[in-house]
Amino acid sequence: MAIPKYQELMLPLLKFAGDGEEHSKRSAVDHLADKFELTEEEKKKLLPSGKQSLFDNRVGWAKTYLKKARLLEYTRRGYFKITERGLEVLEDDPEKIDNKYLEQFKEFEEFRSKSAQSEEEKDVDDEDFQDRTPKEVLENAYQTLREDLAQDLLEKVKDSTPDFFEKLVIDLLINMGYGGSRRDAGKAIGRVSDGGIDGIINEDRLGLDIIYIQAKKWDNTVGRPEIQKFAGALEGKRAKKGIFITTSQFSSQAEDFVSTIGSKIILIDGEKLAKYMIDFNVGVSTEEVFELKGLDNDYFLDE
Repeated sequence: MAIPKYQELMLPLLKFAGDGEEHSKRSAVDHLADKFELTEEEKKKLLPSGKQSLFDNRVGWAKTYLKKARLLEYTRRGYFKITERGLEVLEDDPEKIDNKYLEQFKEFEEFRSKSAQSEEEKDVDDEDFQDRTPKEVLENAYQTLREDLAQDLLEKVKDSTPDFFEKLVIDLLINMGYGGSRRDAGKAIGRVSDGGIDGIINEDRLGLDIIYIQAKKWDNTVGRPEIQKFAGALEGKRAKKGIFITTSQFSSQAEDFVSTIGSKIILIDGEKLAKYMIDFNVGVSTEEVFELKGLDNDYFLDE
């Protein structure tokens, strides 16, 4: 039997978790390998990078997509269990579960839309690349991986303690080039709590200008009143620059407000926060590095 595609693994994986117990990824891989009667050679077949089993990778992606649809949930590192929604799906006894089936769940649709896929691309099976150039396939896969990581990061941040969130903000701003040393930034951020201001940080290493910080680990939308309060606090300090960071999102009224005032206030919502964390290496580590090289025609000019 050929190694099943990741979409073919979705329903068997959900059924495996249907007992409601916590399971490890390793146990799921072993169970599915036995179910599909894979040979030892098929189990050991590697991705082109040579760093992971092809079958392990496909089980991992099946698990990721089921999680995006809220049919599975991660309980701790390397472990997962079925959700109430997942149990309801099993009760409906679908013939198969694939990306088309998962599109009925808004969380999965949001994940797919953030992966920069057009409506036309969504109608194409993810394993069918015949109409795409290799570069298109690579870029689309990279974007999907990035969005998946961003969502996982934001979930972790929302589950963190206020002290950890404060540390994260410090680490991010330092990595972005603000605040001078980490020690100086640590003294500044989270120590003010003055009229809508949570902290201050140097804009540059010399401290020629100061930026005021407001950081909210919220689930609810941040509206215009909160931004007005922050703007008023800046005015009271005769400050012209501020950053408002939240794990949730800003209302359109809040975004409109900052475009009409004299002070420069940058709004960073949960989605932007996660992407900045990826770009500036906060809470992430590099797993693979691929170099895409092209022909250097200049080299051959004197041929």
